[in-house]
Amino acid sequence: MSFADLGLSDDLLRAVTDAGYTEPTPIQRQAIPSVLMGKDIVGIAQTGTGKTAAFVLPMIDILGEGRTRALMPRSLILEPTRELAAQVAENFEKYGTNHKLSMALLIGGVQMGDQVKALEKGVDVLIATPGRLMDLFGRGKILLTGCNLLVIDEADRMLDMGFIPDIEEICTKLPKQRQTLLFSATMPPVIKKLADKFLNEPKRIEVARPASANINIRQWIVPVSASDKRSVLRDLLRADDVTNAIVFCNRKTTVRDLNKSLQKSGFRSTEIHGDMEQSQRIAELERFKAGDVNILVASDVAARGLDIKGVSHVYNYDAPWHPDDYVHRIGRTGRAGATGIAYTLVTPEDAENIQNIEKLTGHKIERTTAPSGKGTEEREAAPQERKAEPRKRGGGRKRDAEREVHDAEPEAREAEAAPKREAEPAPKRERGRRDERPAAEPRGEARPRRDDARRSEPRREEPRRRQPADDGPDDGWNGPVPDFLKFTLGS
Repeated sequence: MSFADLGLSDDLLRAVTDAGYTEPTPIQRQAIPSVLMGKDIVGIAQTGTGKTAAFVLPMIDILGEGRTRALMPRSLILEPTRELAAQVAENFEKYGTNHKLSMALLIGGVQMGDQVKALEKGVDVLIATPGRLMDLFGRGKILLTGCNLLVIDEADRMLDMGFIPDIEEICTKLPKQRQTLLFSATMPPVIKKLADKFLNEPKRIEVARPASANINIRQWIVPVSASDKRSVLRDLLRADDVTNAIVFCNRKTTVRDLNKSLQKSGFRSTEIHGDMEQSQRIAELERFKAGDVNILVASDVAARGLDIKGVSHVYNYDAPWHPDDYVHRIGRTGRAGATGIAYTLVTPEDAENIQNIEKLTGHKIERTTAPSGKGTEEREAAPQERKAEPRKRGGGRKRDAEREVHDAEPEAREAEAAPKREAEPAPKRERGRRDERPAAEPRGEARPRRDDARRSEPRREEPRRRQPADDGPDDGWNGPVPDFLKFTLGS
């Protein structure tokens, strides 16, 4: 089957051919004719299957007729992240080159003024993230009553990011008589409930398994300890013939720290994460695409849906928390029939996550060991560096300072510190509490001294009550026993 068999216009077919595509993907073959017929769609397909073109192509033909009105977009596409929204906009520009359609992109991190101006002129296609759309709607800068076509893309990611309440509110502001297309990699109960509520007798299209892994990707699990992850990653990057690679982390702070570490080790790396300004993220992506850097360290949200050609390797520095994320991550390589390699660094704490991934993908991932290299020497040195850190942060106590002085001689340091540690707790426990001293205390002479209080005169040996500092603390009294104590103890 060719694109010509799907019912697309000649102008659109020319644009598809000029873009280098000749045969539609399974999701495109099933979705495009139904969308052109005006039906609601629930499409279950992961990124990399061509689902973006599955709704962009028919939308261009549908919107080819009609006119725009100020502040009232004719169609709306909701995306969870700025990057995905920008990529959908690129698709409209690429395939809509022979159509005169206007488009606006509403995303955070950029100036709102230009976006408002575009809306005031009227747009055929509005591509937006929920947060910025709700912001402009609240300011009265946009009306949704003229929007007759809604696309909710990456619905499962919308759920993960907490956008479902916003989407429900947006849907209530659109005309009830509209066409709605919902795409998601998985169909959890919340997404199914959303589809049942806002879609009208939708056609369900499911491509392959929702979270099946690409057979063109060679997958490996590398067991590591948490302290060795950086050095093992460096060994893997040095050992393989890496054209370009994406390294995924679970947290934004890990993305920043790991990128700095790789740069210090001589790698050409950069980073993208949610805390960066949109313009900065786009600039770093362009550097990666241009080959100025060949390693991109990224968080899941920032890299969701990225379509970068020629990615040879994917490294999961952190095992993903959700099994679906694993498939989305490794799907950045092995695209368009090419082969790819994916490594996942797994600590003992990640065992359950890996079991869930293997259960979802339906096959056991092969285990391998990291190649030994320069990183091995760094791993051997790392424990000593980590041991010194707590002492530097420790308070200003004298024995901590003494430990730092003797860092080069661990055995001698422990030998010297031991008697001090044994002697020091006693002052904290005993000071000011003469009558509560345990019977097993080394200063057993305390009880006879109490008996001496019954005598009419103090013993000449009283000064011996003051013991050396190493044996314990001073009990606070060194003179003769007062008369009131004689009476109390003698009664």
